[in-house]
Amino acid sequence: MTTLPRLLLLPLAAAPVLLAGAGTAAPRPAAGPPTAAPVTFRIDPVHSWILFRTRHLGIGTAWGSFRSFSGDFRLDPDDPAAASVRIEIEAESVTTGNARRDDHLRGPDFFNVREFPTIRFRSTAVEGGPDEFLVRGQLELLGRKKEIEVAMHKVGEGKDPWGGYRAGFDGEFRLNRTDFGMDFMKEGLGPEVTVVLAFEGVRE
Repeated sequence: MTTLPRLLLLPLAAAPVLLAGAGTAAPRPAAGPPTAAPVTFRIDPVHSWILFRTRHLGIGTAWGSFRSFSGDFRLDPDDPAAASVRIEIEAESVTTGNARRDDHLRGPDFFNVREFPTIRFRSTAVEGGPDEFLVRGQLELLGRKKEIEVAMHKVGEGKDPWGGYRAGFDGEFRLNRTDFGMDFMKEGLGPEVTVVLAFEGVRE
């Protein structure tokens, strides 16, 4: 029987499946100190993770992650509610540390990556600040769109060793995969899934 991972990913993030980061080069950071004006940070996939976990047979926990994704987040120090987040995930990049299981996850029983290659999230509202946020937005998975809430925590920000400026956030949310039509083996896997996010962004 094919199952989701048992390793330890959102942080959509194996999932720490353990901590498998995206395999592309880090974006080139912009130099200089932060400003009080709204600032956009491009997600650095090399230092970010999107992990997920779910119950396996009601006995254990299965883990997974996505290794290829992109996006950005915008921060306004004077107006935290003006913040925004955009993320796109390549569904084919799902991994659990087992090739046979990963192939099954990419097929029609789960992520159906041929028909739905991209998972998307767009924020619609942000509350809180300066370090704790509740991000509301629309998650698109398997062609279906659902409103979700993501609790985000600002880990820190500052200059990096390459002369740029970064900000980092952790987050977590839960979803029921059957809401998106992912019904296969729902008695044995979940169906509730916790997504764990860990993002570093480079100021543009």
